Amino acid sequence: MPLNATLFDMDGLLIDSEILWHKAEVEIFGTLGVPFETIDGRKTKGVYVDEVVKYWRSIYPWEGPSNAEVVQSLLTRVGELVRTEGRLLPGAERTIALCAERGPIALASSTPKPLILTLLDHFGLRDRFKSIHSADVEPYGKPHPGVFLSAAAALGVDPTECLVFEDSPAGTLAGKAGRMTVVAVPVEEDRCHPAIALADLILDSLEDLDPAWLDARFSSKPS
Repeated sequence: MPLNATLFDMDGLLIDSEILWHKAEVEIFGTLGVPFETIDGRKTKGVYVDEVVKYWRSIYPWEGPSNAEVVQSLLTRVGELVRTEGRLLPGAERTIALCAERGPIALASSTPKPLILTLLDHFGLRDRFKSIHSADVEPYGKPHPGVFLSAAAALGVDPTECLVFEDSPAGTLAGKAGRMTVVAVPVEEDRCHPAIALADLILDSLEDLDPAWLDARFSSKPS
């Protein structure tokens, strides 16, 4: 079935923010006695922030701030870091433009929507997307496909007609669980993860995306 729409993740795919999320987690969790700097934080990469906090608290219980307070501290710190240190990843704007030429595009991220909008506004990207979705209003976050299915429905496109761009194993699983075509752009540490192998195309960078690959799969092509 030809593709007719594109759904984008945000953190680590369009914006070089995964390293900033890690920096915020090291800072915030460190004050709570969680040795985040020395453990494998990739276990919760791409997962909704509420679930990240709940997961690490179950392993390293802390006294004091509630899960909701820790979530808010993380979101505030990430917002600060992205505004001062964040950058768009190579090929991000080009890929958005290429896909927008071939059909509607939406954003589907695990990041809470207020922070999504803050970051998109910072980089001047908000108006590029026809629809913007966060897993914070879904019953389950990635790797559940809920946020992708909601984004597809908002565009009026069947899930099987959607192309997903993701960087994380959880996001790749979510896209494939939604019966979508997935392009994975993982960091080197995640490239050998079994979930990444499920992607229909694996790129080292968005700069490597070939327009001809899109043309072969989309029903609409740029004139």
